[in-house]
Amino acid sequence: MSLRNILKWPHPCLEAVCAPVEAVTPEVRTLAADMLETMYAAPGRGLAAPQIGEMLRLFVMDATWKEGEPSPVICINPDILDRGDDVEIAGEGCLSIPGVTAQVERPASVRMVWTDLDGVVQEQWLTGFAARCAQHELDHLDGILTLDRVDDVQRETILDAYEAQT
Repeated sequence: MSLRNILKWPHPCLEAVCAPVEAVTPEVRTLAADMLETMYAAPGRGLAAPQIGEMLRLFVMDATWKEGEPSPVICINPDILDRGDDVEIAGEGCLSIPGVTAQVERPASVRMVWTDLDGVVQEQWLTGFAARCAQHELDHLDGILTLDRVDDVQRETILDAYEAQT
């Protein structure tokens, strides 16, 4: 395993749509391990492949490790099948836009499907922070950032704060 460099906005990889993972190969397993190591070191709760310049539909997340035991999830070719009716607005940080938080509205629960590292298709309803984290990371695979999920006023405020620290 090795730490990877996390790309910062406005890197073009962060605005591109990723290609599907064709097969769970040793290279994909190594990539997932590197992503987990990088995410934990950052320290973040999710990391998508394009954030380290790998243009594949893969993300890792661990919604609970900061409060307790690590419970990493590796999502290959994830997709949201259904969204709950309730929506919530909450702050979201992003490892690619460090030091700023966006108030993003998202469904409070989602039913997601993905392939795990054993090649087994998983399907689960995610709620709370896990749902928010998965949606945030899935956005990265479609070239969408938190900046794209806020109104113009909030976007300008976030960009001003981000640029002031860089």
